[in-house]
Amino acid sequence: MSEAVDNKGEKEGVGEFIRKTREELDKTSFPSSDTVKNVTIIVIINVIFFAIYLFLVDQAWVYLLEGLTWLINKIVGI
Repeated sequence: MSEAVDNKGEKEGVGEFIRKTREELDKTSFPSSDTVKNVTIIVIINVIFFAIYLFLVDQAWVYLLEGLTWLINKIVGI
């Protein structure tokens, strides 16, 4: 359980696994706090926009279906 298997199917020790993991972490780049704040604001604005948009589309469908139901009831005589 304390050994990892590499691409070739060979087992490697925990120390080698940790070393490779640190090497991969050194290759990564993390966004700055300003970038995170800006992207968060953009996401929140998009969520609010699409929530309002979907609410309005839903209300339009309700209005149309209620109107269609009323019309069909008038035609049928219910």
